[in-house]
Amino acid sequence: MNSNVYGIDLGTCNMKIYCKATNKILNEKNTIALVNKNQIYAYGDAAYAMYEKAPESINVIFPVCSGVIADFDILQNMLQAFLEKHIKGKFRGAEFIVAVPTDITDVEKRAFFDMFYKSKLKPKTVLLCEKPIADAVGLGLDVNEPTGIMVVDLGADTTEISVISLGGLVLSELLHFGGNKIDESIITYVKRKYNLVIGQKTAQSLKETLGSGIPGNKETMVIVGRDIVSGLPIEMEITGEVIYEAIKDNLNTICNAIKMILEKTPPELAKDIIRSGIYITGGGSQIHDLDSLFKEITGIKINTCEEPEECVVRGLVKIVSDNKFKHLAFSMKNKILK
Repeated sequence: MNSNVYGIDLGTCNMKIYCKATNKILNEKNTIALVNKNQIYAYGDAAYAMYEKAPESINVIFPVCSGVIADFDILQNMLQAFLEKHIKGKFRGAEFIVAVPTDITDVEKRAFFDMFYKSKLKPKTVLLCEKPIADAVGLGLDVNEPTGIMVVDLGADTTEISVISLGGLVLSELLHFGGNKIDESIITYVKRKYNLVIGQKTAQSLKETLGSGIPGNKETMVIVGRDIVSGLPIEMEITGEVIYEAIKDNLNTICNAIKMILEKTPPELAKDIIRSGIYITGGGSQIHDLDSLFKEITGIKINTCEEPEECVVRGLVKIVSDNKFKHLAFSMKNKILK
């Protein structure tokens, strides 16, 4: 078995790379800082540190939007630099397996394939796997069984709700809605309530610290923003109740989507889901008491996991390494796009 295996999850916000040989996961921001339009100045966490702080000469971009590749060439160059600097493995003749969202076209899937297959890394094989299936395998579930599994993956730009059985997707819905929309709701609410303009990073920090699925969070956090009236920067203490009010409509949108999928689920699979519970993964699943909210709305047990952002890459390497799961991955090499 080839130990030279890399699992890649190119998320909108974070990029996760799992190297089987070292059993380590590299988790960095999927961000690039450019100068002179296309010259890479910085990437990863270093580029994200420049976001909302860079001068006009430095353009900070996110090369993956809503789960699909928005800037192919720049992302390919960044990935190559990233792998060579941080992983320091042997890439020639290696196996790459890449996670792809379900609700995308063959052309968009081909872009994920070509990103590695046509790169200077010269891999032996490049395989693709649908994200919800990799998620379920990463959770330690046997997706080959005739048993219904429901996975809700809450990402930065998308939320993917899937029902899996016998190694395939029975139902799947990709909502173009995720953590970034929740951040925007916090920015809008704070501006409307306090006449205070805050940045995306501050909103994200408020969500992670004070965000809650149910009311009653008494914690507070001091932030700095710009007062609309005076135009000057000021400090302000924000409470958990304020953040709950800002994000509750967004969380209800996800709840309604979960209910819709459950309504469409065949009765025998629904029986399995009630018995085993709903699994939530992705960075957005770390909002406090989100599991309590989902349980209250659906009446079904909610399963959480440690390191929910890394479930997909762990599942990818398991799929390509274990013969029992290998059929879950596919190649675009000989596929003719119509």
